Amino acid sequence: MKRIIAATLLATVAVAAPAAARPLTINDVTTLSRVGAPTMSRDGRWLVWAQRETNLAADRGRYDLWRLDLSRAGAVPQKLAADARLDENDPQIVGATVFFSADDAIWSVPVTGGTPRRLTNFKGGFNGFKVAPTGDRLVVWADRKPGAPSLEPAAEKKDPLAGSARTYDQLFVRHWDTWADGTRSQLFVLPLTGAGVPGNGVAIQGGLVGDAPSKPFGGGEEVSWSPDGRTVYFALREGGRIEPLSTNLDIFSAPADGSAAPTNLTTANKATDTQPSVSPDGRKLAYLAMRRPGFEADRYVLTIRDLASGDTVSLTERWDRSVGSIAWAPDSRSLYVTAEDTQENPLWRVDAASGQVTRLTQAGNVSAVAVGPRGPVVAMNSLTAPDDFYRVAGSAPQRLTSVNAAKLAGIDMPTVDRFSFKGANNDTVWGYSVKPYGAQGKVPVAFMVHGGPQGSSNNSWSYRWNPAVFAGAGYGLVAVDFHGSTGYGQKFTDSISNNWGGWPLEDLQKGLAAATARYSWLDGDNACALGASYGGYMMNWIEGRWPDRFKCIVQHDGVFDARAMAYETEELWFDEWEHGGKAYYEDPQAFERWNPVNYVDRWKTPQLAITGEKDFRIPYTQGLAAFTALQRHGIPSRLVVFPDENHWVLKPRNSRQWYGEVLGWMDRWTKNQR
Repeated sequence: MKRIIAATLLATVAVAAPAAARPLTINDVTTLSRVGAPTMSRDGRWLVWAQRETNLAADRGRYDLWRLDLSRAGAVPQKLAADARLDENDPQIVGATVFFSADDAIWSVPVTGGTPRRLTNFKGGFNGFKVAPTGDRLVVWADRKPGAPSLEPAAEKKDPLAGSARTYDQLFVRHWDTWADGTRSQLFVLPLTGAGVPGNGVAIQGGLVGDAPSKPFGGGEEVSWSPDGRTVYFALREGGRIEPLSTNLDIFSAPADGSAAPTNLTTANKATDTQPSVSPDGRKLAYLAMRRPGFEADRYVLTIRDLASGDTVSLTERWDRSVGSIAWAPDSRSLYVTAEDTQENPLWRVDAASGQVTRLTQAGNVSAVAVGPRGPVVAMNSLTAPDDFYRVAGSAPQRLTSVNAAKLAGIDMPTVDRFSFKGANNDTVWGYSVKPYGAQGKVPVAFMVHGGPQGSSNNSWSYRWNPAVFAGAGYGLVAVDFHGSTGYGQKFTDSISNNWGGWPLEDLQKGLAAATARYSWLDGDNACALGASYGGYMMNWIEGRWPDRFKCIVQHDGVFDARAMAYETEELWFDEWEHGGKAYYEDPQAFERWNPVNYVDRWKTPQLAITGEKDFRIPYTQGLAAFTALQRHGIPSRLVVFPDENHWVLKPRNSRQWYGEVLGWMDRWTKNQR
C-alpha cells in the first residue's frame, strides 16, 4: 500500500453519512446485513450470494439468496430464494441453475428466478457440497463413521442402562469447540439427474481416516472437481496418534465413481498442502503449499502441478507473501489470489507460466473472489465499511452494491491514520490510529493487541473486535503490527516464535509511545490495553512485565499458565512450535521463559477476564486461573464466562453483552476516575 493515510485510501469502500450523524455502536453492527462469498455464472451475467440477516429474538443469523444482473449498469440486488422457514446458503451456479443448501438438503432454483426444488432426501445431515462442472454429479461432505460406504447413517444400538462417560484411546479428544464422537467429515458422490439426487451416494475416500474438508475451518476451498466431472481433488490430514502434532495436509485425487482408492499427490511434502483448484482447461492443478512441518503460520506458496506429467512448479517461491486464496481465470493463463501486504489484503493476478505478480486492488480487505469472462468480482471491506461487491477493472474497483447503505445512514465513521516507527531489532513496524468522529480535545486510549499470534491489525471490518465501535464509544484506538504479524514477509512473521514476550512487547511499548507522541488528541496517560487469544496472553504478560502503564486491562481467552496450556490445548503442533518445537517435559524452560504465571507477584492493573466454556484452544480454566490470581492479590477484577461460546463470541446477544462489559470496564477506569 502507498504510504499515505488510510482514511484517504478507504474512500472507495466507505459509506457516506449525512451531516446529522451519530457514532457507530455494537447494536448497529449486530444488525448489519452480511454478504457471503459470491458465485458467478459462466457467462458472467449473474452474481449470486447468501446474505445473513440477524434474528435477534432467536439469537442467530438467518440466510436468503440474492442475485445481481451484472449485464445491466446500475442494477440492484434482488432476492432469489427467501423462504422464512429455511436458511438458504452456499449457492453454486452450474449452467442456468443455482444449487444451494437448506433444511439439511440440497435444492435448486433457476438463476432467472422461480420456485426452489428440493433435490436430496438422504438422512443424517451434511456439512457442504459441490456440484460438478458437468452438472451430472455432486460431492457431499458429511460426518459419518470412518469407512462408511455411503451417507446412510449407521444403525446403532444403545444400552438404556449405560453411563454417560465418553472414552478415548488417543488424541484428539476434543477440537476447537467439539468433543470427538468417532465420526469424520467424509466425501460422498451422488448422481444429479433431472428428477433430483437419488440415493445415499458412494464414498470416495477409501481407507483414509481423516477429515475432508479439514476441521475446524476447512470448507469448499479444500474440494475441487475436474472439469469433466470424473475426478475429485481434496485436502486431508490423515488421523492417528500424531494428528494433534501434524500439519501435514495432503492433496488427494479420487475417481468420482469410487472405483479406486485415492492417490496422494503431495506425499513428498510433510507440511501443509491445501486448497486444490483445477484449471478450467483441466490441465493443471493449483494448490497452496507450506515448507515446514508443524508450523501452521508458514508461508503459503502457490504451486502448480501438471496433471499429465506430475511435474510441479512453486509459482510464487520468490514472492515473499503468503497466498490466502486461489481462483483461476477462465482462460487458464493466470490466477487471482489474495495475500496480505502491510495492513491490507489486496487481490493480485499471478501469471500461470512466469509467476509474475500484479497488484489489482489497493486499500481494503478482499474477503471473497468470483471470476468470470469480464474479470473478477470481489467482496471487499475495510476498517470503516462492511463487505460489498466490486468489479475489479481498471485503476479502481467499481462498486456494485451498497448492501448496508440504509442501516449505516446517519452514522459517522471514525478517521483512520497509519504510522510507522523503529521497533525491536531496529525494524520498521506499522500501526494505525482510529480517531472518534468529531472528537474535541484529548480522548482516552484503547490499545488493542491482535491475536494469532501470526495475524495482523489490518484494514478490515470485524464483527467481533471492531475498532470503529471503540471509537464510537469515545476511545482513540491504537493498534500495532508487532513482530510476528503477517503481511511483511515470512522473516518478520517467524520472529515471534520462541519469542512471545520479547520483541512483541518491545514493539508494543515503542508503538504506544510513537502514537501518543504523534497524535496530540490521544490522552496517553489514560489508556486501557485489551486483546484476545495471543492478545489475551499479552494482557497477562503486560500485567507482570509492564505493570504501571495502563489504567485497566481487558483479557479475553488468553494464556495465563504456559505449562497448563501445553497439556490442555488440542492442536499441540501450534503450542510446541511456538516454544521451540518440543513438548513441555522435553524443554520446560522454553515455555517458562515467557510464562505469565511466573510474574503474578507483580500484577497490579485492574483486569476484566473473559472466557468461553466451549473454548478448547485456550481452555476456560486459563481465564479462571487469571481471575483467581487477581482476586487473591486484591486487584479490582471481574470475570465474564460465556457458557455457549468458543474461542470467539458469535451470538448476537452475547456480542452486545460482551461490548457492554468491555466498554463498561474501560469507562470505569478511564472516564470515571478523573
